Amino acid sequence: MSTGRPALVIVGAGPRGTGLLERIAANLPDLYGDPGAQGAEGAEGAEGFDIHLVDPCPPGGGRIWREEQSPLLWMNSQAQDVTMFTDETVAMDGPVLEGPTLHEWAGLDGRVFADRQRQGTYLRWVYERTVDALPSGIRVQHHQRRALRVDGPRGGRQRVWLEGVPHPLLADLVVLALGHLDAELDDEQRDLAAYAERHGLVHLPPDFTADSDLSALEAGEPVLVRGFGLAFVDLMVLLTEGRGGRHEGETYIPSGREPILYVGSRRGVPYHSKIGYDWEGERPPLPRFLGPAEIDGLLARPDGFDFRRDVQPLVEKELGFAHYHRLFAAHSERTRMAWTDFEEKYAGADSAEIQALVASAVPDPADRLDLAALDHPLDGVRFTSYEELQAGLRAYIEGDLTRRHDPSSSPDLAVFLGLLSVYGQLVRLGDIGPWWHAFFSYLASGPPGPRLRQMLALSRAGILRFVGADMTVTAEDGVFRAAGATLPGASVEARALVEARLPHPTVERTSDPLLRGLYAEGAAATPEGLLAVDPVDSRVLDRSGTPHPRRFALGPHTDARGSGAFTRPRTGGPAFRQNDAAARAALAFLRALSCRAAA
Repeated sequence: MSTGRPALVIVGAGPRGTGLLERIAANLPDLYGDPGAQGAEGAEGAEGFDIHLVDPCPPGGGRIWREEQSPLLWMNSQAQDVTMFTDETVAMDGPVLEGPTLHEWAGLDGRVFADRQRQGTYLRWVYERTVDALPSGIRVQHHQRRALRVDGPRGGRQRVWLEGVPHPLLADLVVLALGHLDAELDDEQRDLAAYAERHGLVHLPPDFTADSDLSALEAGEPVLVRGFGLAFVDLMVLLTEGRGGRHEGETYIPSGREPILYVGSRRGVPYHSKIGYDWEGERPPLPRFLGPAEIDGLLARPDGFDFRRDVQPLVEKELGFAHYHRLFAAHSERTRMAWTDFEEKYAGADSAEIQALVASAVPDPADRLDLAALDHPLDGVRFTSYEELQAGLRAYIEGDLTRRHDPSSSPDLAVFLGLLSVYGQLVRLGDIGPWWHAFFSYLASGPPGPRLRQMLALSRAGILRFVGADMTVTAEDGVFRAAGATLPGASVEARALVEARLPHPTVERTSDPLLRGLYAEGAAATPEGLLAVDPVDSRVLDRSGTPHPRRFALGPHTDARGSGAFTRPRTGGPAFRQNDAAARAALAFLRALSCRAAA
């Protein structure tokens, strides 16, 4: 399965693999030359090479964004906030090649939340446009199979073994752009699955909801759902509208085929609604307290750093700065101090001093940023009856919707911009533990407002029922039983349990045989189980910290995970920066290989 030409194998043809391909095409003229249409030798003397994309799903969208999924499933970003193309805000060495956002390409209202089918079509177009722009000396082939393992010497060609194929692909370089992966069940999930099998119950473990078989969840039967994020939103839609129900204004009209969903989580509330108004006026000058210099300082510490002690205070100060900058700039009538005085004192203050400063300068507690209260909104909240809990959670969701669509609360949007800025910086620190990513998703990656309104309608219709915070699940007496701290002493029983969240595939527990094989043969992993890569160009590190000369990895399974394979325009796109660095390193390697072969 090799022609003898130089070859690059990209495992994963979804948006991350497509983004890498786009950066290869962008950097090709400067770093490799033009292989030209005449065959092996190009205008710059560089031999052409082959690019093999390996993915059982179609290139562009890959598994998550494939076009063949329910049209009821939406993106959680507005169409104007989705791009696969770089701009001048991306800190990279390669050239900027601009292209349309999703809404520009599709001719949509920028405020629309497009369905995932539409995004899959956009991603396929980006892929096809990128391939069409490559010179004829670069050949791209898609192998619609799984990659099972990679082997080969550090100093020689790698072998990529594909499912159902007796001979490997030979590659001078391999890039793993695997995206979101499945995982083997952990101890708790194995116990729950075994209990379900013994007692004839239904247990659906963590999964990409669009791939889950929901047919076993029967109409009218109670279903316990653990998880209140985006996976739950998909589940909710597929089990209501997906079964023939419909929303008419603020009312849900059941089809009679819906199960009864009892949902809870650690926080006990859904992710915050997407903000429903546009920015006006001056933006906060970010980064301010957590920028490149601070990250350099953290990385230079000889004894390393502790996230809670050394990083989280900087995160909180940066988000607070964004919040108060906007409050003073746009809503100064709600403050008691000149901004210049506040900013000067804020800059030199520690956490306790900031609290005192804010208390004196911002009279209304509702205008103060309380990240702990945001992160744990039901801490200390107790209800005395099931009906009171349902009404209380509906009031919470209604309040969130009102605030997130009210421009007088525009410091919330400033905090969102602060979150994006912080994410772009923290990517450089590698594996920083689970808190930050969960907090970011909860505040910045929540569902569209209409989805929360649908939750309210389903709650009023009795289809959706809230369990509360700190939800626990036990398997006993032949059923699953759920309880929460928000309604002490109460519990609900069901014969079905759904874990509404994506799997957390560490390198030890991922069901991907290729990644597990790399780990078994010596690839390094972080304490959280992420594949360790060189922050410079994403080469895979071994356990001595040495980069592999011929293997790269990009995406959420690595400690250089960015906020997404695509991003909002003009926000720096950490994933784009990583793609560019990896593409340039790969092209430099292939160019040197070609020159040696020619010599």
